[in-house]
Amino acid sequence: MKWLRGGGIWGFIVRRVLLGVLVMFLVSIIVFAGTQALGDPARAILGRDATPDRLAALQAQLNLDQNVVGQYFSWLGGLLHGDLGTSLASQQPVSTALGPRLVSSIVLVLIAAVISIPLSIAIGSYAALHREKKFDTIVSNTMLALASLPEFVVALLLVILFSTSVFHWLPAISPVPPGHRAWEYPDELILPVATLAIAVTPYVSRIMRASMIEVLESDYVEMARLKGLSERTVLYRHALPNAIGPVFQVAAISLAYLAGGIVVIEYVFNYPGIGSELVDAVVNHDIPVVQALAILIAGLYVLLNLLADVATILVTPRLRTRL
Repeated sequence: MKWLRGGGIWGFIVRRVLLGVLVMFLVSIIVFAGTQALGDPARAILGRDATPDRLAALQAQLNLDQNVVGQYFSWLGGLLHGDLGTSLASQQPVSTALGPRLVSSIVLVLIAAVISIPLSIAIGSYAALHREKKFDTIVSNTMLALASLPEFVVALLLVILFSTSVFHWLPAISPVPPGHRAWEYPDELILPVATLAIAVTPYVSRIMRASMIEVLESDYVEMARLKGLSERTVLYRHALPNAIGPVFQVAAISLAYLAGGIVVIEYVFNYPGIGSELVDAVVNHDIPVVQALAILIAGLYVLLNLLADVATILVTPRLRTRL
């Protein structure tokens, strides 16, 4: 226990992992309780004209004849053994049904992250170095305006601008044919990726600007300048490592939000990812798929926050020293 209370960075990681396990346990309870509100999947499958005998037989097949507590622990035991259940709509294992769609969504989010995070850091840093000048004013107002727009509005504006009568350059939808990978159709990825990047960049760049200004005005940066270090050395060795820490936190939250908010983007662009699958699963009362996607999104959120905390410590000298 003493090692968990201290233990440097490894002790911190273990504590965060244990906290993440607790959070996932609580999330599993909330997800299971929420999906119960969707109704009886057996009745949704058989319809209103189902006989009591057929309904009882299907409920027994789906383990719905148990009490709620028994159903929960049966589902939780399957999760712990890597069994996400069987889709009620396709009668396939959920992992098999979601596999290709999950890969497509991951590709979308990763490309958006690779573009938006470095771009946000560069924009925020440059704006901080030239604060209260023309570039800073234009960027700050632009980012504030973009941050106020919902993702679906950005998506529709991009479609109107680049896929209709203004500039008919890109496809308005991104239907990847079955059996094909998303990256095989780069033109169809541009608008969804741009929408996600625009959703992330304003928040991250504004945090980077504020953090960089605070660091540039700190005593240790001023001391580094008084020692005669070049401005380039001061920026890259002293200012940037300390300013980038809060950015990891915001970037992790933004990317985790995209994992849930991608539902709307994929629906707008008809992109074959987990978003459209989640919509179909809710409409069809496919409870195992809804539960699996909710747990996967929650797990991604916990994982990204853990990685952000560790990355913040690794790049921030003050936090490393404190641990």
